[in-house]
Amino acid sequence: MNQRITRLALATALIACTSLAQAQWLWVNDKGVKQLSDQPPPPGTPANRILKAPRGAAAAELRKEMAATPANGDESPAGEDKAAPAKPSLAERNADYKKRQQENSEKTAKAEADAKREAEKKKYCAEAKNNIGMLESGMRVSEMGPNGERNFMSDDTRAQKIKEQRESVNSVCN
Repeated sequence: MNQRITRLALATALIACTSLAQAQWLWVNDKGVKQLSDQPPPPGTPANRILKAPRGAAAAELRKEMAATPANGDESPAGEDKAAPAKPSLAERNADYKKRQQENSEKTAKAEADAKREAEKKKYCAEAKNNIGMLESGMRVSEMGPNGERNFMSDDTRAQKIKEQRESVNSVCN
């Protein structure tokens, strides 16, 4: 007999707990997709789109409030301002995210290209300064001729090459 009362009490407690699990909302969103949640649908959802609401006075009151809210969103119920901006949709947020990603990748690519150009410029300037130092050293410097023969530079040619290298260094490296 004692076990029977215990089982009956346990069964009653389980049935009472399952009624809480039925406090679910079911509605159809703007895209026609059914939504299931323990939270009420977003404000502005028309009452005819709410398929299931939890029982109770709060749910009935919420339904009345939602029914009073216009479906087109042009007018607000009495006493409310239009000051609160609407939240962007998922598609808008996704488009903004993709736009920021594109801008970041373009910015990164530009920074990499600028760094590469700067490195090439430094390398060119170092080589040009090295060439000037070699030409000014007074050592005999040779050039390859059109047929592959070795020709030593004259002093006039050397002076001309030094002048060209300095103009190049002054225009590019400074």
